Amino acid sequence: MTTPSPAGTPPAVGPAAGPSDHAAGNPDRPDVCVLGLGLIGGSLLRAAVAAGRTVWGYNRSAESVREAEEAGYDVSGDLPAVLRRAAASQALLVIAVPLPAVDGVAAAIAEHAPHCPITDVVSVKRPMADALAAHGLDARYVGGHPMAGTAESGWSAGHGALFDGAVWVVAADDGADPEVWTQVACLAEDCGSVVVPAGSTEHDDAVARVSHLPHLLAEALAIAGADDQLALSLAAGSFRDGTRVAATDPLLVRAMCEGNADAVVTALDETLAVLAKARDALAAGDGIADLAGRGHVARREYEHTRRSRIEGLQPGVPGWIEQLRDAGRAGGVWARPLDEGHR
Repeated sequence: MTTPSPAGTPPAVGPAAGPSDHAAGNPDRPDVCVLGLGLIGGSLLRAAVAAGRTVWGYNRSAESVREAEEAGYDVSGDLPAVLRRAAASQALLVIAVPLPAVDGVAAAIAEHAPHCPITDVVSVKRPMADALAAHGLDARYVGGHPMAGTAESGWSAGHGALFDGAVWVVAADDGADPEVWTQVACLAEDCGSVVVPAGSTEHDDAVARVSHLPHLLAEALAIAGADDQLALSLAAGSFRDGTRVAATDPLLVRAMCEGNADAVVTALDETLAVLAKARDALAAGDGIADLAGRGHVARREYEHTRRSRIEGLQPGVPGWIEQLRDAGRAGGVWARPLDEGHR
């Protein structure tokens, strides 16, 4: 870890922070280049710097670049230059832009840094894999998705502790490069997260239920109270908590849900059926014992979810992808063995 700077002194970043792990002979921890400095990308850049990595970043917004530079971080609005620098050191590229902007970033990577390892922090994995493949970048790509965030957005909303204790999905897809997979998993660990392996399609189906559907339900609940001033004046914890993510930028909500439309529709259909059954029961005077009971049990199960460490599985050994997927389905988390340099 880096030593905190005195108050008012920017942290040492980029090349001035000292030799990278990659240069020091640790290929699992290369330099990091973050493409997009919103809430997630900006927090990742901060966390990776705090972990002692050599890190630099790109953002399209000149204001965000200025704010990050003033905070002492190594960032630029010149995407080709940032990518050429990454190509020179074989840095791990982290795509941290909304899904609609991915194609343009991928095209720039294909032109300026086509041989760099690549990951991302976008909330859907199958469309990301397809977008990278369309530019011939799939051989060095391993998807990622930190399950962390707030309803705020932009560089100023980020902070280096955002990922502490969070789950970070690292895609376990057929044909994944074990070296890149390990680099992505180690970055997630350095940022404070626990690594859960999952296939991209399985990931997208899962987050449709626990991330994207909740956004839709929050929007609907917010709308339900919007036209009743008395209701809003009475609203307390259940309404506040249930609508928290409705404060998210609508463009980001659209990108998430529209980019995962098939899986979201399936989850939404199932949820609408549950609500319709409860509605009919109330209308018939039969009550909602089934819904209330099942929901209570499901919430308690979530609260008591426990994760187990995946022991002795080295990326690259025969059958490693299938074993990672099986372990992830069972609640396993991957960690680099202590005797192989895990810190």
